[in-house]
Amino acid sequence: MGNKIYNVLFLCTGNSARSIIAEAILKEKGKGRFESYSAGSNPTGQVNPYSIKHLKSIGIDTSFARSKTWDEFESEGAPKMDFIFTVCDSAANETCPVWPGNPASAHWGIPDPASATGSDDEISRAFATAYEQMDNRISAFLKLPIDDLSASELKQELKAIGAKS
Repeated sequence: MGNKIYNVLFLCTGNSARSIIAEAILKEKGKGRFESYSAGSNPTGQVNPYSIKHLKSIGIDTSFARSKTWDEFESEGAPKMDFIFTVCDSAANETCPVWPGNPASAHWGIPDPASATGSDDEISRAFATAYEQMDNRISAFLKLPIDDLSASELKQELKAIGAKS
């Protein structure tokens, strides 16, 4: 692998839970190889407190976390994305902006922990499950020989990662 640092954007509708969790995981595990970002098509304007609680409980820094619109990444001077992953069903069905540079993309949808109901423990478990599922996908992504794959091979690999439960 070369010295290129890849930019990765995780998209969701609200940018309060799944995309924030994904951004945090890649920030932690992809240091030196990846820059990680997240955004939403219709951001809630705040990060779900259970996202912060779970990330902090496992020692992940959350100082980066804020709910933001994907418009930030369309503006002049925004980082050019190499990879874009939708992590919720709503965002996958929305018309996404046309991203400069034709980044590789895939849908890695997982159930929304922000919609969990029940006791504090039950909701916390939903966030832990979302974290585990996203962590498994990002770990598989990090193992890919990105520089050695053709565009079509890379697309197939990214799609396969998203199909894993």
